[in-house]
Amino acid sequence: MAKILVVDDEADLELLVKQKFRRKIRENVYEFIFAANGADALEKVKEHADIDMILSDINMPIMDGLTLLSHLPEANPLLKAVVVSAYGDMQNIRMAMNRGAFDFVFKPVDFDDLDLTMEKTILHVKQMQDTLKAIKENNILKMYVDENVLNFMGHKGFEESLLKNEVLNATVVFLDVVGFTAITEQVPANEVVNLLNSLFDKVVQEVIAQGGVVDKFMGDAVMAVFKGEHHLDRAIDAALAAKARIGQQEPAPMGDKVYKPEISIGINTGEMVSGNIGSESLKRLDYTVIGDVVNTAQRLQSAAKPGQILINEATYQKAKESFNCEMIGEVVLKNKVLPMTVYQVLG
Repeated sequence: MAKILVVDDEADLELLVKQKFRRKIRENVYEFIFAANGADALEKVKEHADIDMILSDINMPIMDGLTLLSHLPEANPLLKAVVVSAYGDMQNIRMAMNRGAFDFVFKPVDFDDLDLTMEKTILHVKQMQDTLKAIKENNILKMYVDENVLNFMGHKGFEESLLKNEVLNATVVFLDVVGFTAITEQVPANEVVNLLNSLFDKVVQEVIAQGGVVDKFMGDAVMAVFKGEHHLDRAIDAALAAKARIGQQEPAPMGDKVYKPEISIGINTGEMVSGNIGSESLKRLDYTVIGDVVNTAQRLQSAAKPGQILINEATYQKAKESFNCEMIGEVVLKNKVLPMTVYQVLG
């Protein structure tokens, strides 16, 4: 249903409009609102945010139609106005058009012509509304969906490829905000979320700077994946940079305590399975990586102390020529039968 604001100081126009469009009003095609002048119309626009178009006279007391046109972009930039006036000289038409009128209809009104003009105007407004909605939805979608997936969706045949999986050689990094769970019980939810998001944002910036992809946020941890050339080096560089950024964060008062943000990091590299994991019946799939390499990276992060970046022996052998590492010794990781020798990356 289209909502139309009619602006005219002629008292009998409201009755005439309701008579001429009674069928479309009854069928909920049109809904009309009436105003006696431009000032009254602006108040109606404030009260009814869902008005689609305006039919406005020019010559009215208090505020005329041309002045009303000049105020509409500020009141509602999506509104379109059709001027309905007996003053059909070229000067008035040009003034109306220059102030944003979508069309011009002469009095006495040919209601069949007016109906066609209204349909054309409403179609244009609906197209603008749909475009704006699509832009908003696209921006929201970008907040929740990885950019690579969005690009992939634009490729021909992506639907047939959604369930295709592959084995790839990559590096996984888990970065956990240390001690954050404890403060959630002491401060309001908004403060907790805002602080966590600000910390995540710093971490994500470093991941992206090194060509990594944020796979998912897991509570107060970030899982990132690095693929392609020199993926391990780029992953460690991102981890070191994220650690430094978080280390520079000023202590934040949280309830009766002061919270100093730190992160613990686990990194592992090797072969993993990449694909859509989840429930098809529930229509929820997560485009992610799985496998022992991923699990080990998460276990390394769990074993890391605040400010530590832990890697295993195999990863150390690949990274030792480029990074300064220190042996920690053997540690027992969750769900691992044998102890694992781990190293911390210093720089």
